[in-house]
Amino acid sequence: MSDIYEIARREYCAHGVDTEAAIAALSEIPISIHCWQGDDVVGLDGGGAASNGIQTTGNYPYRASGFEELKADIEKAFSLMPGKKRLNLHASYAMLGGDDVDRDCYGPKHFASWAEFAKKLGLDGIDFNPTMFSHSKIKDGLSLSSPDEGIRAFWIKHCKACIKIAEYFADEMDSPCLVNIWIPDGYKDVPADRLTPRLRLKASLDEILSAPYDKSKVKIAVESKVFGIGVESYTVGSNEFYQNYAAKNGICCLLDNGHYHPLEYVSDKIPSLLAFYDTVALHVTRGVRWDSDHVVLFEDELKEIAKEIVRNDATQKVKIALDYFDASINRLSAWVTGQRAVQKALLYALLIDHDALKKLQDKSDFTALMVRQEEYKTLPLGAVWNEYLKRQGVKRDYLSDILDHEKAVAKERKQR
Repeated sequence: MSDIYEIARREYCAHGVDTEAAIAALSEIPISIHCWQGDDVVGLDGGGAASNGIQTTGNYPYRASGFEELKADIEKAFSLMPGKKRLNLHASYAMLGGDDVDRDCYGPKHFASWAEFAKKLGLDGIDFNPTMFSHSKIKDGLSLSSPDEGIRAFWIKHCKACIKIAEYFADEMDSPCLVNIWIPDGYKDVPADRLTPRLRLKASLDEILSAPYDKSKVKIAVESKVFGIGVESYTVGSNEFYQNYAAKNGICCLLDNGHYHPLEYVSDKIPSLLAFYDTVALHVTRGVRWDSDHVVLFEDELKEIAKEIVRNDATQKVKIALDYFDASINRLSAWVTGQRAVQKALLYALLIDHDALKKLQDKSDFTALMVRQEEYKTLPLGAVWNEYLKRQGVKRDYLSDILDHEKAVAKERKQR
């Protein structure tokens, strides 16, 4: 234990905070890390570059191509991340092994290599997502809400297949698997009918949920969005639609903090959902003016999100996952920077005496509340963070390791 940490420990203690308890609690909060940062959401099943409302910008070299390269980058990035980690996969990362099958026929065998890899890394679990983009059966920008019955049937079958794959992951990892359903469906200009596409989406979801599955192993979530590329005027899967659907059907409502108006805050939505849901799914990103999926940084809204999770004793109720993709910078650095930012925000929240602040609010002592909240902002978080990193066995300086990895792979990978 360093002298500077001991000084910080005593200072936090004077504010009613036990830094040892905070460090211990942080080490038990899992974060689900998205595989798609490593290859710009290209996938492994031949779908090609991201499309249908998904776009990656930038041309930084040495993008991973193929399973082995992606695994190598994930393993390196994860080695530089402190805390418990899960792996978040999209169905487009199937290992088909020569099977001539489409996404509606994917099965556990196409993901067995991922389960083996996750166990090798000692991960806390695997989460899974149907991939309803970057595919020829996205017809006129629509999937589960399409007026084409054949298109809807294809994607319904795909989602059912994904639930079976999720059960497989849960068994293999001995940990429940979160299945998150997001669709790109919507219209570029003002629609003539807003209701019927949502009724078709509702019927599709009803059919997906009608398939039997073990609810103790698979947690299904639906993810809303305000708008996307090419669907600026109308999104079928709106926040109001999905919150009502999730509540009525006993599934999760996923909050993505890039999927709302810039003046809407997910930090305010989390406690609202916790009043009604046992589990809340969360995607952490950083939107800049819109859902642009920038790398997560240690900024004010992230701190507020972490405070709501911690102060409401919801570190195991809120399922935290990362969701961003940046091809303009080193991809491993993006992974590690974002994951560490979330952990740092959680530590910041754990180093606050929330009970004392709540009592001041309940007494309407807003003067003292403001003063105490300001005091926490300048307490020596950095010293506690560095002690946490030391105990986790990861270095403060991760950039040098990442650049060494880049030099090694640059010899083998073409610029792509």
